Amino acid sequence: MTQTTALGVAATMGATLTTAMVAGLLFSFAHSVMPGLGTLDDHDILTAFHRIDAAISNPWMMATFLGSPVLTLAALLLNLPDRSQALPWLVAALVLTAATVVVTGAIHLPLNAAIDDAAPAFLDADLRSRFQDRWVRWNVLRTVTSTGALTALSWALFVSGRSAG
Repeated sequence: MTQTTALGVAATMGATLTTAMVAGLLFSFAHSVMPGLGTLDDHDILTAFHRIDAAISNPWMMATFLGSPVLTLAALLLNLPDRSQALPWLVAALVLTAATVVVTGAIHLPLNAAIDDAAPAFLDADLRSRFQDRWVRWNVLRTVTSTGALTALSWALFVSGRSAG
């Protein structure tokens, strides 16, 4: 195994790990956190979401969330010289991780900021209705894109191992 190939596999493993953590987080929000919060009254759901958003905004989460596309791009670039069989899967993973980041920036961060701006009183009676359904719907899409990226990265590792053996 060449040094470039070893670095490509290492980058793909890192991309797979960070993408798995992101996919798991988004899956958990889609299937437990938001349904659980949805049972609360308007003020309580906004307060709870505001506190979760404050807790999740930390360097470890940022490194993981942004590490996924960065490591996927690195894996793609490191696999280019060998014309690896993993290339199409790495391209698919990069597109899907980029989609996850774009949806987060375009949809979720502005919605989260609206909650932050209204805290702690949450006097806007329509805030929950403007926030909750849209946030949940687009989070399902992020769950699909990040899970698809994880699948593509896993397959990239599989075909890389198969071609090396």
